[in-house]
Amino acid sequence: MKAITEALLRDELRAKEPDSYFVPKGKMLSPAAREYLQQRKIKIITEAAGGKYCPAPKKDEPRIQSQAQAEAQQAPSVPVVEFDRPSVYIDYESGAFYSEKPEHMTQLFGNKLVVKDHARIRFRGKLDSLQSLVVLNEVLINECSGNSKLLSDLDNVLHVLREIMRCDVLNEPLKNDTIIGYTHSELRDMSHNPMKYFSVKQMVLPDYKFGKTYALLNELRSAIREVEVSATRAYRIRNIYERLDIIETLNRLSSALHIMMSKYLAGEYK
Repeated sequence: MKAITEALLRDELRAKEPDSYFVPKGKMLSPAAREYLQQRKIKIITEAAGGKYCPAPKKDEPRIQSQAQAEAQQAPSVPVVEFDRPSVYIDYESGAFYSEKPEHMTQLFGNKLVVKDHARIRFRGKLDSLQSLVVLNEVLINECSGNSKLLSDLDNVLHVLREIMRCDVLNEPLKNDTIIGYTHSELRDMSHNPMKYFSVKQMVLPDYKFGKTYALLNELRSAIREVEVSATRAYRIRNIYERLDIIETLNRLSSALHIMMSKYLAGEYK
């Protein structure tokens, strides 16, 4: 079923002031198009609901008729019926309706559907993979060192990632004040000045000599950076970015892993 979008309506009605708009069978109004007509107080008539197309009289052809003709034409008017949504799901991009979820689509949030390779869904996939990687690396670190302090910080990182996923899926604001015990401002400052806080040089390149635990932390740091890039693509609409709360938190998570690596080299996890 083809959707009539707001853009099509604006172009069609640019120089017109109709009292009603007829939606033929096989077509439907997108939510934005419906709202546009309602704002202009244009009644919606749909063929699917029994409505009929009644073209408005041309202004240059005056309608002159006798009283008898007028009375003869006074038949019961066709009721104007608002388009009743016949389906459960709505295409997030086009506004089209679906009674069943197509296999190539998935829910963005609520009953809004997007294709499965949509940027927001790709972001969620990377976020899901990152959570799996955190759990796996926790298992490996526990097996090789059993460092409870380090594992506690990784648990906190995992909690923040799960909260990001929850807020994205439910379309809710993300409220996060601290990660691994530090505020966002502290995380940024400490990650930029590891020598000041941990007596560790800035941007120490990973080396096998630092051991397995350090390598696993570095793997998580780089994975978080990839998810952060995916988020900026997913939430960008032209040059405007949505969900800056999520983008900022991912940035701070990257800082948190850098701090954890510095603390590990400084011996603070012993």
